[in-house]
Amino acid sequence: MKINLKQIFNIVGETKEFSYEIPAEEFGDIKGYTFQSLVNLSGKFYNRAGVVYLDYSASFSLLNTCDRCLKEYVKDYDLGFDHIVVPSVSNDDNDDYIVADGESIELNEIALTDILISLPTKNLCKDDCKGLCMVCGCDLNETQCDHLN
Repeated sequence: MKINLKQIFNIVGETKEFSYEIPAEEFGDIKGYTFQSLVNLSGKFYNRAGVVYLDYSASFSLLNTCDRCLKEYVKDYDLGFDHIVVPSVSNDDNDDYIVADGESIELNEIALTDILISLPTKNLCKDDCKGLCMVCGCDLNETQCDHLN
């Protein structure tokens, strides 16, 4: 969703709230991730003392595969993010700010980047998942084999 921030940049104290849903299909081409639900975004842009901030949360469900036992499971996420938004920067190599292109910002792209960076690198169906037996391949969460001794 493209959001125009001209008024926010120009008026100190101005606030612009938003709340909308991104269909899971929009994130369907991301390899290794299967979104099971809409991605709900809600938050606000606000100008405090001439600095524009973006605070928002993203909630969604993701289909994961456990890295230990290889079972699929669905996990719900509710993540919070905050950024400083600037109309332009003099240095192209600055990752500290979100730069509004022509006083507008594409919030879906920002949200997708934030979400992907925040997801865990190791997916476990449960914290104490025992995984698979390295000899016979049985799921040690469900059965006991003789190879553990």
